[in-house]
Amino acid sequence: FGSSGLGSILLVRFVCCVAAFSVASAMAAIGTCVEIAHKLVTFPQGKTQTFCNVIKLGTFCRTVVWPCLPPLLMYQYIRAKDEDYYMTEVLYYKSGSKDAKAFYDTSRIGISGHWRIQQDMETIRAAANQE
Repeated sequence: FGSSGLGSILLVRFVCCVAAFSVASAMAAIGTCVEIAHKLVTFPQGKTQTFCNVIKLGTFCRTVVWPCLPPLLMYQYIRAKDEDYYMTEVLYYKSGSKDAKAFYDTSRIGISGHWRIQQDMETIRAAANQE
């Protein structure tokens, strides 16, 4: 809105609206703020070319972005899980221990089987149940 006259006028009205906020005119000020916000949102649809560009952008998002997003998110999730399990296996191997459940206990619910979570829970339990 830097070069747009309407954008700067709306911004000035919004600043004046916020600055002139008082208890007596609270509802009127809120109504003015809502009106200005609505004008800011609906202003880009003022021209026909802008309206066509919004339609093109929506079509691009529906056909390209959304179909690519779930596989990408799943890939990132699998990579993070795989890296975590790999680090746990390396730690288990380098420790020389024979007790795998000390590093990742599969009988525990959810992530509570991870060695770091087990250690944190043991610290909390010891602090809560001091003898």
